[in-house]
Amino acid sequence: MKIIKLLLLLIALAIGTAATVMYSGVVDVAADEPHSDFVYWVLEETRENSIKKAAQNIEVPDLENPDLLLTGGSDYEFMCSSCHLAPGQKESDMSLGLYPAPPNLTIAAESHIGHEHGDGAQNDRKNFWVIKHGIKASGMPAWGKTHDDQRIWAMVAFIKRLPTLTPEQYQILTAID
Repeated sequence: MKIIKLLLLLIALAIGTAATVMYSGVVDVAADEPHSDFVYWVLEETRENSIKKAAQNIEVPDLENPDLLLTGGSDYEFMCSSCHLAPGQKESDMSLGLYPAPPNLTIAAESHIGHEHGDGAQNDRKNFWVIKHGIKASGMPAWGKTHDDQRIWAMVAFIKRLPTLTPEQYQILTAID
């Protein structure tokens, strides 16, 4: 009986602490002030593990089709480049203003400290899932509400090639008819 009372007391204390933090306004939610290292780590680990689990059974189609690259290129330019940049671009108003900062997709995935997505098919599955479902409280929209899977796979195919593109190649591939 003592254990149950202690457990109920601890639960009430946890709820009271959470309510105090929520309603006190002490948590800084400003996008121009970073989280503490611990909070940042908890959020990043939670995000990465959630995406990994949700994407693990997604079947990756052949992403070498040139038509996918062209379709994905124009969508990337229109929907993604303001945050995730274009070849030769180091920053944008959006990339500077968002927190957490969106990964620069023009560089290899292993260069994204805190945004690593694995490699090969695992990377493709995760990119597909993120584009389709978005990420809460990050500025990353859920494009699956307005785009079918084929169009999302085209963006994945383009993103896969993006780090290898020169600014000139990018301009050709993203030209909108």
